[in-house]
Amino acid sequence: MLVRGVPWWGVVSSAAAPVLMVTGWTTAAALQTHSFDAVSQPVSALAAVGATDRWVMTLTFLAVGALDCVTALALRPARVAGRLTLIAAAVAGGLVSLNPERPGVMMPVPHMICAAAGCLALVSWPALASRRGPSVPWALRPAISAGVAAVLLALLAWFATELIAYGAQAGLAERVFGIAQGLWPLVVVVSCRRAAGSRIPGLSQPAARPALESAAGD
Repeated sequence: MLVRGVPWWGVVSSAAAPVLMVTGWTTAAALQTHSFDAVSQPVSALAAVGATDRWVMTLTFLAVGALDCVTALALRPARVAGRLTLIAAAVAGGLVSLNPERPGVMMPVPHMICAAAGCLALVSWPALASRRGPSVPWALRPAISAGVAAVLLALLAWFATELIAYGAQAGLAERVFGIAQGLWPLVVVVSCRRAAGSRIPGLSQPAARPALESAAGD
């Protein structure tokens, strides 16, 4: 399989998304006028109706979703199914922000459905993006992709358990999951860029080295 490159704007979007996400939830938490515990309270509480400056977290959700869509478009070496699933996860994240939690509503069904769909898409896209072949970037190889999906699923299960059991670490679990899934697209992009760069025709062939060394000496 010929490894196609990932354009520079895919590097920018994949690197900016996790930075923006962490910056957004940190800033939104600092703006709260009431006590906010990042370990026990989920990120969605920062965008809930009644939260102080809830627009900060809402805008963060939307911006990160847009960046993930850009990254999915840039990931040309990945399978289309995985790229579309990453876009679906980004859209679901935007819908989460547009269907916020509301005071007094114990079961915000639209919010829960969008959040669940987005999380499941984030867990499954690495496996769906994988390819087989000797020239496939290591981050897109089936074994690696399946392992990452398993780790993300375990982190998601931890978060879900904390929510269902009203645990004291729901916020921590969500943030660990968020950082892990946010960094993986960047890892895949870097892997694809390195693989494409190492397979430039001629540069990796032994017969080409003397000519390159001669040109360098001149």
